[in-house]
Amino acid sequence: MKALVLFSGGLDSSVCLALAIEKYGAENVTALSIYYGQKHTKETDSAKAVAAHYGVQLRTLDLALIFADSDCSLLKGSSGEIPKESYAEQLAHTDGKPVSTYVPFRNGLFLSSAASIALSLDCGVIYYGAHSDDAAGNAYPDCSTEFNDAINSAIYIGSGKQLRVEAPFVTKTKADVVAEGIRLAVPFELTWSCYEGGEKPCGTCGTCRDRAAAFAANGIKDPLL
Repeated sequence: MKALVLFSGGLDSSVCLALAIEKYGAENVTALSIYYGQKHTKETDSAKAVAAHYGVQLRTLDLALIFADSDCSLLKGSSGEIPKESYAEQLAHTDGKPVSTYVPFRNGLFLSSAASIALSLDCGVIYYGAHSDDAAGNAYPDCSTEFNDAINSAIYIGSGKQLRVEAPFVTKTKADVVAEGIRLAVPFELTWSCYEGGEKPCGTCGTCRDRAAAFAANGIKDPLL
């Protein structure tokens, strides 16, 4: 069995990569890093570093043009500021819509693209790092169990039952992801989660807050801080 891992270089996808390597061996795992027009390259730099650490093949794909008309605050074309609030605080102002850092149907697009690549590479499974904290309150609806079940079914049927999607953390919290990363000795110091592209994480964006809380829940400090 070969596996393709959707791989941003962030904490969640790095733990996903380690899980796939544990199960299938580094020689049978390919990491796929997708550029989608984000404002900084820290994620892609981390993806290269973590992939090199594990000795896995890293493939890259540029999908930035698809999001050219989006005003998502993560993207270069947006004039919006990245919110310095927790996701719960942001959702209080959205009337039930996703947060401003939601990239339109990103996981749907990424998984569909990954499916074509995975089939060409003779992979039987795609891993991605969605977890329940991101799906909570509809912040990122393409991280939910409902979305995962639907996209998994579509890819399985559309691939002639050759390919399935594995989201090992979709019902778990980010603290659970960190705990699994500790067990697997994931090099957290090489990962990047912050929505900003500074020398150090900003500590105040939604993903920084979630990451800090997840490490604290496990009784350890984030090595990037």
